[in-house]
Amino acid sequence: MFKRKEDQFYLHLANISANLTESMNYFSDYKLRNTEDLAIFFEKMKDYEKKGDSLVHQVIQDLNNVFITPIEREDILALAMNMDDVLDGLESTAALFDMYSITSADEYMLQFVDAIQKCTEEIEVAIHLLSKKKLKEIRAHAIKIKDYESKCDLVLRTSIKHLFQTEKDPIRIIQYKEIYEELETVADYCQNVANIFEAIIMKNA
Repeated sequence: MFKRKEDQFYLHLANISANLTESMNYFSDYKLRNTEDLAIFFEKMKDYEKKGDSLVHQVIQDLNNVFITPIEREDILALAMNMDDVLDGLESTAALFDMYSITSADEYMLQFVDAIQKCTEEIEVAIHLLSKKKLKEIRAHAIKIKDYESKCDLVLRTSIKHLFQTEKDPIRIIQYKEIYEELETVADYCQNVANIFEAIIMKNA
């Protein structure tokens, strides 16, 4: 009886991670052509975000009902919440694109998105390893996530410098700078997930 209860948390985390990966793939693959596309894009990201919230709510409910958990309940909750932060950040970015009617991503946005997508892939692999209790193997994936986040720090500095050097429209500067910063924040959320993985390894390895 307890065994099945234990495993449900790994299943929950896998579902949250899979939803994050699916939403990230949609985010990076969606072809924006006009403002109508933007509305569809934002609505779909909102759907992913709502699904993510309900998955996290399920984790919280089950944590309140179960006596034994496979790893510390704070770590299960932290993983769920921080993966959800990544998805929330993507949805916020989609909202900015829609709000500012930006129908084409520039090279810097594409660099951010590429790095964040790689982060979500590493997160999904690490969650799978966690469910198999292969804790030591998770570390390499946590390190990769941190490397991608460091790349995003560099992209942020480069993108803002380039923006101020080349863009003359002050409104455009405000809009693009906000999107760059939001994407960098999403990368920070990925790093938070990596930090939790490392904490779990330390406590349980």
